[in-house]
Amino acid sequence: MAGSERLDPKVLKTAGVLIFGILAVVFDTTIVGVALHSLAADLHTTVATVQWVTTAYLLALGMTVPLSTWATARFGGKRVWLFSLVVFLAGSVAASAAWNAPALIAGRVVQGIGGGLMLPVMTTLIVHAAGGRLLGRVTSIISLPALLGPILGPLAGGLILTHLSWRWMFWINIPFCVAGFVLAALFLERDEPSSRPRQDVAGLALLAPGIAALLLGLSEASDGGVGHARVLVPLICGVVLLVAFGLYAARRTDPLVDLRLFTHRPTSSGSAVLFFSGFALYGALFLLPLFYQQVRATSALDAGIALIPQGIGTLLSRSLAGRLTDRIGARIVTVTGFLIVAAATLPFAYADAHASPWVLAGVLLLRGIGLGAVTVPVMAVAYLGLGREQVAHASALVRIAQQIGGSFGTAVTAVILQYAVTGSGDLMTAYHRTFWWSTAFAALAALLSLTLPGRDAAAADSGQAAPRGPSEDARAGSDTGEPMRDRV
Repeated sequence: MAGSERLDPKVLKTAGVLIFGILAVVFDTTIVGVALHSLAADLHTTVATVQWVTTAYLLALGMTVPLSTWATARFGGKRVWLFSLVVFLAGSVAASAAWNAPALIAGRVVQGIGGGLMLPVMTTLIVHAAGGRLLGRVTSIISLPALLGPILGPLAGGLILTHLSWRWMFWINIPFCVAGFVLAALFLERDEPSSRPRQDVAGLALLAPGIAALLLGLSEASDGGVGHARVLVPLICGVVLLVAFGLYAARRTDPLVDLRLFTHRPTSSGSAVLFFSGFALYGALFLLPLFYQQVRATSALDAGIALIPQGIGTLLSRSLAGRLTDRIGARIVTVTGFLIVAAATLPFAYADAHASPWVLAGVLLLRGIGLGAVTVPVMAVAYLGLGREQVAHASALVRIAQQIGGSFGTAVTAVILQYAVTGSGDLMTAYHRTFWWSTAFAALAALLSLTLPGRDAAAADSGQAAPRGPSEDARAGSDTGEPMRDRV
C-alpha cells in the first residue's frame, strides 16, 4: 500500500537543497507588499509608482514560467536551477542598491526572471527524483514554501521595516542564494538534456505577454475596480493572446507548453481546482491582513503576527494531507480541506473590532489546517500518470494556473470589498459581506473538487494513460502509458 512506503532519501536530499534556494523567491513575492509606503517616502515618489515594485516582479515571474519547459529540456534541470539562482542573486543585489524607483523596479524585474524559472524547475526536479511515486508526500514537501510565503512574508517585512532599512528585504536574499547555489552544485545529481528542442519563438511571443497582460489587468482591478481602460484593455489583450496561443499550440507537435495535457483528467481537474482555489484561498489571504489593520486597527507587523496561527495550522496538516492523498486519493482530502476553510472563514463574517483575539487565533489555526489539506492534494494530482518528459510541461501549467487563479481571486475579492464599502458606507459591514463571499467561494471549490481522481487513482499511483508528448510519439511502439515510476 502506498501509505506504508517511505520516500527515497534521495528525494528528501533533493527537496532540501531546492527548498533552501527557493525560500528567497517565495518570501520576496509577498514581503515587499507591506513596505510600499516606506519605499515611496524613502525614494521620494508616489505609492502608485512604487506599486510597480510588486507588479513588475509578478509580471516578469509570470512571463518567464513558460520558458522553463524549453530550458529544462535543452540544458537540463540542474543547469537551469543554478543559472536561475545567479539571476535572482543579481536582481537582489541590484534592488538592494537601488537609488530611485526605476532602478528598484529594474532589479525586481531581474529577480522575477530568475524566480519564474526556479518555481516550476524545482517541482520538476523533485518529481523526477521521486520517479512519480508517492506524489502526495512529495507535494507536501514541494508546497511548503508556497504555503508559508504569503503568511510569513508580511511578518518578515514588518519586522524589517520596524527595526532595519527596507534594503534588508533584498540583502537577506544573498546568503540564501549563495548557499543554495553551493548546495545545488555539490548535491544535485546532474541530469543531461533530454533533447535539443528549438525555442518556440512564436509560442513564447503569444503566451508570455498574454500571461503578463492578464496579470497586469487583474493587478489594476485589485487597486481600482474593473470599469477602467487600464483594466479592461490588458484583460482583453491577455485573453486574446492566450486563446491565440491555444489555437497555435494545438497545431504544433512540440509547443512551448503542451496543452494536450488538459485531455489527461488528473492534470486538467487539478489545474482547474488550483485555479479556482485562488478565489477561496488567495482572496482571503489578501483580505485578512486588511481586516486586522483597518477594522482592528493593528499595525502591519501586528497583523502579520496575528496570522501566524494560520501558518502553524498549515504546517500541522501538510504532512498528513500528503499521506492521505497517497492512500485514499485527492478527492476526499481536498473536499474536506475546502469545507474546513469555509467553516473557518465564516466567523470573520461576524467578527468586529472587539472580537477575542484568542478566538480568532483558533479560527485561523483551523483555517491553516484546511489550507494544507487543499494545496497538497491538488498539486499532487496534476502529475498522476505522466511520463518523465511531460512533468516539466505539467509544472508550467500548474504554476500558471496557480498564479493566474491567485490574481483572479485577489482582484475579485478587492472589487467585492470596494463595492461593499461604497454600497454600505460602513467598513465593518463591507468586510462582513466580503467574508461571506469568501466563504461561498470555498464551498463552491469543495463542489468542484469532486471532479478530482479518487481512491482508484491513488491505489494505482497513476490516473490514466497520459497523452503522449512529441518526443514520446517517436517511440510510440514502446509506450504503454504506464506510470512514470516504470519509465524512469
